[in-house]
Formats: sequence, C-alpha cells, structure tokens
Amino acid sequence: MGRSTQEGGAFESLLRRAGEVPVTGAIDRLVEQARAAALAAYAPYSRFSVGCAVESVDGEVALGSNMENACYRLGICAEIAALTSAAQSFGLERIARIAVAGGHVGPDGALAGAAPVTPCGGCRQAILEAAHVSGRDLQVISANGDGTETLVNVISALLPLGFGPASLADAGD
Repeated sequence: MGRSTQEGGAFESLLRRAGEVPVTGAIDRLVEQARAAALAAYAPYSRFSVGCAVESVDGEVALGSNMENACYRLGICAEIAALTSAAQSFGLERIARIAVAGGHVGPDGALAGAAPVTPCGGCRQAILEAAHVSGRDLQVISANGDGTETLVNVISALLPLGFGPASLADAGD
C-alpha cells in the first residue's frame, strides 16, 4: 500500500492493491462498470481498451469507452464519451465521481492489465470543467485492467493548476 499526502491535505492519493486497503463497495462497483465499458471499446489500432463510468450524486451511472479512428487524432477518449453521456443523462452539475479502467482484451474476452490507467491531460481538463460545473472537487478513480489495483485522487490533485472559467476573468466583456 502506498499513501502520499501533500502538506495541508490539498493532495491526497491512495493506491490500493487487492486486499490491502479497504475501498468502499461503491468504488469497487464503479470500477467494475468502467472495466465492463472498456470491453465495448473500439481500439483496433492501439489494442488498448479504456472504459469510464461517471456516477451522479444520486447513484446514476453513465458509461463511455474509447473509440479509435484510422485518422488517429479523431479518436475519442472514454472519459469524454462518458462525460458527454452523463451530461445528457443527468447533467454535469450532478457528477460525484469518475472511474477509469483500461488495458488489453485477452483471448478469454476479459480486460487485463497491470498498471492503473489515469486520464490523459485533455481528459483531466474536461473533468476539471465538469468539477467547476458541479461545484465539487470530483473524485477520479483509476484502475488497472485486472481490477486489482486502484488509485483514488481528486481532480485538483491530477490537474493542480488547471485552466477553468475563472481563468477567463481578464477576457473582457
């Protein structure tokens, strides 16, 4: 188990390996939903499937998975797909937490992978925007493909100096 904190509690990270640190059942369920969503990914080029589950404050869940394209830059990340689904299903203002999981789909059809998958920089920015809309420092749960390791953070820790609506204060009228 690894746990690191920054002075003042602004940054808190918890790494869990199966059986070492208890994580709530709600987090485990959300991770399982993200892992299941990854199985629906369209990833013929990288063969790296990512799923995302976005949970509302009322327990509703919206899912997304990555969708690659032969023109690589047109691919869609799982987090963006899930945030878009959440916006349509229950609204960004009701988001409570987000789980991301990824890896490769093995010959048995199960998601596999050893390292927790964290959102890319662009997805962190999108999650930060959702955090501003919701008024909450959203919890971001990153899991490995096997579902045996979980990293729990808040978006302000993953993107500490993020660009948000307040950054536009000098834009003028």
